[in-house]
Amino acid sequence: MNTTSFAGLGIEEPLLSRLTEFGISEPSPVQAETIPAALSGRDVLAQSQTGTGKTLAYLLPVLQKIKADEKALQGLILAPTQELAMQIYREAEKYGEVLGVGVQALIGGAAIKRQLERLKQHPQLVVGTPGRIREILALRKLKLHTVGTVVVDEVDQMFQLGGTADVEHILRGTLRERQLMFLSATINEEIRKLAGQEMTDPVEIGIEPEQRTAKSLEHIYFITDERDKIDMLRRIIRYYDPARTMVFINHTDNIAEVEAKMNYVGLSAGALYGDADKTVRSATLRHFREGKIRVLVASDIAARGLDIEGLELVVNLDPPLDTEHYVHRVGRTGRMGRKGLAVSIITAKEEFIIRKFSRELRIKISAREMYAGKVMETDSPSGGRGNAAKGAAGASKGGTTRQGSARKGAEKRADISTVSSGAKGSAKRLGPGAAKGNSRASVNGARKNERDQDRKNKGAPRWLKDKQNKG
Repeated sequence: MNTTSFAGLGIEEPLLSRLTEFGISEPSPVQAETIPAALSGRDVLAQSQTGTGKTLAYLLPVLQKIKADEKALQGLILAPTQELAMQIYREAEKYGEVLGVGVQALIGGAAIKRQLERLKQHPQLVVGTPGRIREILALRKLKLHTVGTVVVDEVDQMFQLGGTADVEHILRGTLRERQLMFLSATINEEIRKLAGQEMTDPVEIGIEPEQRTAKSLEHIYFITDERDKIDMLRRIIRYYDPARTMVFINHTDNIAEVEAKMNYVGLSAGALYGDADKTVRSATLRHFREGKIRVLVASDIAARGLDIEGLELVVNLDPPLDTEHYVHRVGRTGRMGRKGLAVSIITAKEEFIIRKFSRELRIKISAREMYAGKVMETDSPSGGRGNAAKGAAGASKGGTTRQGSARKGAEKRADISTVSSGAKGSAKRLGPGAAKGNSRASVNGARKNERDQDRKNKGAPRWLKDKQNKG
């Protein structure tokens, strides 16, 4: 079998022409492994890094196997979130059109009456979220007894969102001999258990399971105080100047604040979170894709599995909850071999989390400092804060504080010289006795101020002390 071309994998016209039309000529590794197994009717359990082309790996075989002349539902694709379902739906429409395959989306948050009306057109492929599909099944407006292929994308997220009961209920309504495919960037024991219950002799595909993030992705982090995180975000976006940036937040309560502050500093921003209205979420995503907004502030759930073309920068404003969340967040960039940058903004107390991710994912996450508007490397080989962070090329807060201290010290020394000179001049005008007394008092006062300043500067770095002494 020729695995260097889609034709060699068994994909036929007119899908081949459609792929060429969109500039896709060679299959990715996960596509090369999955497509032949899917076309042969085997159950598939596939694990591959985010951004490696998993969608087309299952979508092309599903569409090719559908009989367009039969007006019955033949394929079902389940996704954990509305955004991912709509993304898959758009891809399915794009490739299904040339085959004459009718595709419909059934997702929560949309008008159910309109979806029920469209079902009367008898689509051959449905893409949707488990909750909405189960809701329509309960209304007896959808029948699954003709479905021969079921795909569950981002199956690990389905477990986290509590959708597995809905998935199991849906699977019971499909054909006994149906084909089942599970795909995700991470596969745990729960997924394997469900696969063991529902699948028959599955083909297990693992594309570089030890490399769970894209090789073309660079990982870095910045340390700052909690109160300075949003300002650090602004400086990072200004420095790297990407066309689009996705920013991840742990708590949806903070999303509106970050969105507002980004807009305030002139970085057009929008928010994407699970509780938002479906039409608002769709409009925000569309504006982000079209470049009308530059920064998308999102929660993990809302941005799960999204493929934003040309996304160059992902920022963790809050550290991810675990390695799986880190993988899926940073997987929004660096897709299909393109270069990408993943940045985490953390406090000093959160640095151990980054080290944990680096160790468990076997990736290098390097420390960086922002100084005088430039990003600089630290000299710490472990990626922690090194001497560069403590010296002149330190973090912006440290550098600003030291410069301020130097200025204040110089000003105080200038005041001392002025007071001393003024005292001597006054002594000459008042006479020898007064001059002697005033001069002694002025000198003693100056010495006291110098001693106080020395005590304050004991903890100052050597270069600053030398500079003050020269002054």
